Amino acid sequence: MIVDSINDKILRCLQQNARLSNAEIGRQVGISSPAVSERIKKMEDLGIIEGYKTIVSPFEIGYQLKAIITLRAFMGKLKPFLEKVKTYDEVINCYRITGDENIVMEVVLKNQKHLESFIDQLISYGESKTQIVLSRVVKQKEVIPIK
Repeated sequence: MIVDSINDKILRCLQQNARLSNAEIGRQVGISSPAVSERIKKMEDLGIIEGYKTIVSPFEIGYQLKAIITLRAFMGKLKPFLEKVKTYDEVINCYRITGDENIVMEVVLKNQKHLESFIDQLISYGESKTQIVLSRVVKQKEVIPIK
């Protein structure tokens, strides 16, 4: 399915506010509520729309530190780490990357002690580098350019 101009408008509406009703989307796009519902369902079935989520502020629920941690995995430790990292509650994003390091993680932690404990868990998998996030310059973009 190629995203036509109407689906493009629907996706833009949903990316700006996924809680909009089908009736409101229909008003903005110029089609009926049932037509919006049918198009959304088809885009979900095709995997164009992967899901909906609530974004929670880690700082408002007690996490005082955010850090970016890169890991250069030891020989033979990358695959075990790729499984283990999925179990760490602290990791909110993790990417396998090119370059000198294999992994980059975005983590949230309650305090310095929590950071130290988390880094200690990484030692058996490789060499890590940690940068503390001071502030966010660009808000996470949930809007993906459609065209």
